[in-house]
Amino acid sequence: MPLTDTQCRKAQGAEKDYKLADSAGLYLFVTTRGAKSWRMKYRFGGKERRIVFGRYPEIGLAKARELRDRARAELRDHKDPQVEEHKREMAAHSAAGSTFEVVAKRWHEAQLGRWSVFQATKVRQALERDVYPVIGRLPLPDITSGMVLDMLRRIERRGAIDTAKRIRQHVSAVFAFAIPEGLCPADPAGPALVKSLLPTPIGGSQPGLNCVDEIRKLHAAMEASTAAPLTKLASRLLSLTFVRPGIVPTARWHEFEGIDWSDPTGASDAAEPIWRVSAERMKLEQADKREEAFEHISPLPPQAVEILRAVHRLTGRFPYLFHSTRSTHQPMSTNTIGYAYNRCGYKGQHVPHGWRTSFSTIMNERAAAAGRRRELQPIIDAMLSHRPRGISAAEFAYNRAEYMPLRWELAREWADLTCGDVPAAANLRTRSSL
Repeated sequence: MPLTDTQCRKAQGAEKDYKLADSAGLYLFVTTRGAKSWRMKYRFGGKERRIVFGRYPEIGLAKARELRDRARAELRDHKDPQVEEHKREMAAHSAAGSTFEVVAKRWHEAQLGRWSVFQATKVRQALERDVYPVIGRLPLPDITSGMVLDMLRRIERRGAIDTAKRIRQHVSAVFAFAIPEGLCPADPAGPALVKSLLPTPIGGSQPGLNCVDEIRKLHAAMEASTAAPLTKLASRLLSLTFVRPGIVPTARWHEFEGIDWSDPTGASDAAEPIWRVSAERMKLEQADKREEAFEHISPLPPQAVEILRAVHRLTGRFPYLFHSTRSTHQPMSTNTIGYAYNRCGYKGQHVPHGWRTSFSTIMNERAAAAGRRRELQPIIDAMLSHRPRGISAAEFAYNRAEYMPLRWELAREWADLTCGDVPAAANLRTRSSL
C-alpha cells in the first residue's frame, strides 16, 4: 500500500537503515540516526539505478510523488532521470553566474601563488584575447568539445600552433578546477582533444623577411603607419635584439644596464650597454622549445639605446617600458606588434618571431660569404639563445660569456644593415596619443 504522511512523520531510526516503500519505485529511506530522504529505484539501459530527490520533511510526500512522476515521464522519453537531474543542478549553478569567464578568473587567481607575474600576465592576456570573446559568457555545462575545438582552430588559422595547444591546456585546467565544485560534469578540453589539433612543426621557423632591403621597407611602413608610438618603438627594439616576442612587452627598466637615464646626452653611458633577461623569464618563453634556458644577455647597439631613450621619455615613470593601452601598470599585449605588421600588409610574410629567422638567415649567409661560417655560427646561435648541437649545457653557459666581443660585432653590423636609413627613433611619425 502507498505511504501516508503519518507513516513518514513517525518513522524512526532503527538498528539498520531501512526503506518504506510507496509506489512505482518511490520509497522513503531511513538511516539508523533517523535521517529520512526520498529515493526512487528504476531501470535504465538494462541496469538498475537510483535517484535521490531530497530530504524529508523539506520534501513532503506529495512533492516526492511529483518528482517521481517527472522521472517516470523522462524514462518514457528514453532519458535517464539521474542525468536529467544533474543537468538541472548544473543549470542552477550557471544561472548563479558560473560562466566560463567567471570561473576562469577564479582559477587564475588561485594560481597566482605559484606563478611569476610574467606568467600570470601571459595567461590572463591569452584568455582575454582568444577565449573569453568566444566562450566566456557560456555556462560551463553548455560548452562542448566541438566549441572548444572550433575556438582552437581559429587560433591555428593565424599560424599560432603552439598557442592553440597552450590555450587548450589553460581551458582544460579551468574545467578541472570547476568539476570538483559540481559546476560541470566533464572536461570538454581534455587530453583527447590534442589529437584533433595540428602538430607542432619540427624545426620550422616563423615567417620572416630574408632580405635587408625588405626589412628596411618594413621599418618604413611601420614608421608611416598609424600605429601608436610605443608599438613602433617596441617593433624597432625587437628587430635589433631579436629576443622572443613575449620578452619585449614585459621588459622592465632594471633589466637594462650601462645606460644613464639621468643624462639625456648619453655621454655617461657605458661603452657596451646590455639588456639582461633573467633565466626565469627565458624559461617561460622557451617552455615549448626544447632548448636550454639561461639568463640571456643582448648587446645594445647605439640604435637600440636611442630607441630605449625615446621610450624612457614616454614611459620611464612606469614599471613596464611598453605598457598596455588599458593600464600603465600592465604590459602591452604580446600580439600588438604582429597586428601592426598585418595592417602594414605583411600578414604571412613577417611576424614578430620572424626577426629571429631574419637575423639567423641573413647573418649566416654573410658569415658564409666572408668565409667565417664555422667561426660565427655558434655566435649567432648564442645571440638567439640557442644551444648548438654537440655542446653541453655547462659548456654553452661558459662559451656564451666568451663570445661577447663577437656578439657585439654582429649586433652592430645587424643594426647598421637594417636600420641604416631608418628615421631616428626620437623623430618617429606618431599620433599625439600613446
